[in-house]
Amino acid sequence: MAVTYTDCDIEGLLQEPKELPADWRRRVQMKPKRGHEEQQLDIVGMHGSEFRVILRKNRIDSMDFSVILAVLVPQSTQVFRLRRYNGRSHEHTNPIEGNTFYDFHIHCATERYQDLGAREDSYAETTDRYATVFEALRCLFADAGFTAPQELPHGLFGRK
Repeated sequence: MAVTYTDCDIEGLLQEPKELPADWRRRVQMKPKRGHEEQQLDIVGMHGSEFRVILRKNRIDSMDFSVILAVLVPQSTQVFRLRRYNGRSHEHTNPIEGNTFYDFHIHCATERYQDLGAREDSYAETTDRYATVFEALRCLFADAGFTAPQELPHGLFGRK
């Protein structure tokens, strides 16, 4: 049975403080896996929620990537995708709004798309905030309450 989160639940999970482990940079280095590169990092938030950051990148098309923040649903094997930062590799259409675009975009879990019976993160908005998988990861960290231990004065990735 699919789990449903309200918009308030989703916002609370996004805002829950999440401290990255000291070795997070090493742990997000992607490894080859059947035609693409992939890696994941599990983190427990400050309120006890279990999160998974998933990075995927096509080995041929550098614009074909996803950086996903999911929460592990308690007492189940399900993951619920809160955010998905996609590259500019495919066309996307929001089913409810009917708008179509071909650009970098961020998928957001919403209550109304769950109510429709669609995937929780079917809704997406275009963005110009990133152009690579690691820039997308930086945006995810900024958007979803991540901090690094003894964070650098210039943010999680140091100077630009």
